[in-house]
Amino acid sequence: MLLALFAGLLSFLATALAMPYFIRFYQIKKIGGQQMHEDVKQHLAKAGTPTMGGTVFLLVGLIVSLLFSSIQGLSGTHLGATIAILSVVLIYGAIGFLDDFLKIFKKINQGLTSWQKMAMQIIGGLLFYFIHVRPSGTDSLNVLGFNLHLGVLYVFFVLFWVVGFSNAVNLTDGIDGLASISVAISLFFYGVIAYVQKQFDVLLIIVVFIGALLGFFVFNRKPAKVFMGDVGSLALGAMLAVISIALRQEWTLLIIGLVYVLETSSVMLQVAYFKWTKKRTGEGKRIFRMTPLHHHFELGGLTGKGSQWSEWKVDGFFWTLSCLAGLLVLAILYL
Repeated sequence: MLLALFAGLLSFLATALAMPYFIRFYQIKKIGGQQMHEDVKQHLAKAGTPTMGGTVFLLVGLIVSLLFSSIQGLSGTHLGATIAILSVVLIYGAIGFLDDFLKIFKKINQGLTSWQKMAMQIIGGLLFYFIHVRPSGTDSLNVLGFNLHLGVLYVFFVLFWVVGFSNAVNLTDGIDGLASISVAISLFFYGVIAYVQKQFDVLLIIVVFIGALLGFFVFNRKPAKVFMGDVGSLALGAMLAVISIALRQEWTLLIIGLVYVLETSSVMLQVAYFKWTKKRTGEGKRIFRMTPLHHHFELGGLTGKGSQWSEWKVDGFFWTLSCLAGLLVLAILYL
């Protein structure tokens, strides 16, 4: 445990020290940063803010995790879990990096098309399944202590879980600090589960990435000096999904990851309701003021009758929700 804490501290310091150089690189090269497309007035000043900051904390997290895993002397199944998690982080980080690179450096506004991105994510999920999951013999879900055997259908669950939560965290990354701390909170609760299960290999990775995210938050808190970009958000979402699988507590991500579930659900409901009402009445209507859900709160709080919520207030609301959801999972598992 002490080794993991030291690794987390090193990850925090390395990220916090490296990030200013990354930001300065953008400034010196006069590289265009984040484009703001939201209709939220308080976001207009963010146009041009450096993005792709996830590159830094991912590289730090990967390097420190590998370094301390070797010091820990992992072998067998423990080493397999470490390689599986870090492989997914690397693959999905690479997909996000390519998407960001096309937008920022090649000036292709769309980046990867939605189909290109989805195809790459599915390929990444399949690689994870066939290289790491299938050889382990895992083909069932652990739901509150009961094993739900899926057999060959388990591959479809893995794809849905990894690709789905990868995109869910990507949707959550819309205001300063929201995704970075939300994921750090989710990782904390998975850290508790890993500690109770004595899966110290997984715990090490969790602590390292919490440290890296806290180091990133120093520059991502409002007013953000850098955004994580798809390179960070896609990798973090996939990592949470894989960690829940590695700990055999897949169902818990629906609660621990409640914020990401709500964000994604809000977009799906908004699109479906708009299309349905447009087909019926000729005029599309909306459920939310704007999606993903954090923008709904920004534009009018809980009731819509008050003034706009500040980003700090939205952050605080969602972070509190994440903490309560995580505590609920621990209560279900251990009380």
